[in-house]
Amino acid sequence: MNDSTKPKIIAVIPCLNEQDFIRDVVTRTRKYTDEVIVVDDGSTDDTSGIARAAGAQVIKHKTSRGAGAATKDGFNAAKKGNADIVVTLDGDGQHNPDEMPRLLAPIIDAKADMVIGSRFIEPQTNIRRYRKFGIDVITFLYNFGSKVTITDSQSGFRAHSRKLLESINITEDSFGFSVQVLIQARRKGMIITEVPISCIYHSQGSTLNPVRHGISVALTVVKLRLRRS
Repeated sequence: MNDSTKPKIIAVIPCLNEQDFIRDVVTRTRKYTDEVIVVDDGSTDDTSGIARAAGAQVIKHKTSRGAGAATKDGFNAAKKGNADIVVTLDGDGQHNPDEMPRLLAPIIDAKADMVIGSRFIEPQTNIRRYRKFGIDVITFLYNFGSKVTITDSQSGFRAHSRKLLESINITEDSFGFSVQVLIQARRKGMIITEVPISCIYHSQGSTLNPVRHGISVALTVVKLRLRRS
């Protein structure tokens, strides 16, 4: 933590073509953070302009480089901004910023280095079965052989201590980065915990092919588990 009694909290929001939601996400997130950094990963709409008008610092990629690359750039900017805690959440409105204090508390109380907002600690009925199945497979691959297991390896709603961020090195540009962070944190002896969150899936749906996405991340998990990275 910094020298003051209150930690500096910065939110990082990686996003792509989220002009319909980004204003509300930024506005609500600012209530709980000192700064908001939006990493626009090559949007072709007005995501950047709307985010900036809502009070966010914007990092703009000319073309889409992937969720991992966007998150890494956000982490680097937050560290340069002397963040003590960095919270990530999605820009599509599926995460509720009002639940942010729940993620922050374990780090502020020095009980965790990383807190994952899990969709599966408490029962939810709004997650499609194929999506839940894919997440379960990826999470199983991460948990296999581990003494400490988690329920939601693919949640983008997370809080990270500065200590943790300085101990990891994201090399995966795609969505496999989410598990890479977990694997590296575990190997560094970081304390990872989960808290329950709600989740809203909007009617627009995801631009990702869920099967292709799931297979890609699962293969990345296997690759990362087999190597010391």
